Amino acid sequence: MKGDLAAYATELMEGIAALGIDTAPELPARLLAFGELLLKWNRVYNLTAIRNPREIVTHHLLDSLTVLPWIGRLRTLADIGSGAGLPGIPLALACPALSVVSIESVGKKAGFQQQAKIESQLDNLSIVNRRAETILATDFPGGGVEGVISRAFSCLADFVRLAGLWVREGGALYAMKGALPQAEIAALPAEWQLEVAHPLTIPGLEAERHLLVLRRTRTF
Repeated sequence: MKGDLAAYATELMEGIAALGIDTAPELPARLLAFGELLLKWNRVYNLTAIRNPREIVTHHLLDSLTVLPWIGRLRTLADIGSGAGLPGIPLALACPALSVVSIESVGKKAGFQQQAKIESQLDNLSIVNRRAETILATDFPGGGVEGVISRAFSCLADFVRLAGLWVREGGALYAMKGALPQAEIAALPAEWQLEVAHPLTIPGLEAERHLLVLRRTRTF
């Protein structure tokens, strides 16, 4: 493979192996192609603050894949405030059976995602260029999703307020965070609670990460 990320192909493959993820053999090449497209667009459209090719692999690709043990079993997932398609696009690449709806209000970022969908031939990815506040559960096929994920999107209370009604009964919200946000957890509305906080280890990245799983405490 040619390109800025070619030098880090081995690191990506070793990182996927370290995460214990069972994936298709072509996944690393598809992830690298997505990363190359992100680097290319980022030179013009400023989609992400990360411009270092190696950090695209560690901070974006591998970081996104760390949640697969908990997300990969779902059938439907919404990615709220997805920016450049993270973590939604890497998850869609890794899980062809997972239907991902990527929600992004900024036109240039949604446009990038649409191009990535075309080039990656991602039939299981849909991009919605709208503000989250305007979206209802009925806007999703089947009237909702099994899970909604956010990556540095907002505080937990806002995440719950915007995305909580999209989740079908028995589903959950998944918040990717750094250090445990104790104040945000304490401020959760009464109808939602933290079920578990999974510590995440990202190969090649020395940083504290957690996946917080939030569920309803009662039906409303």
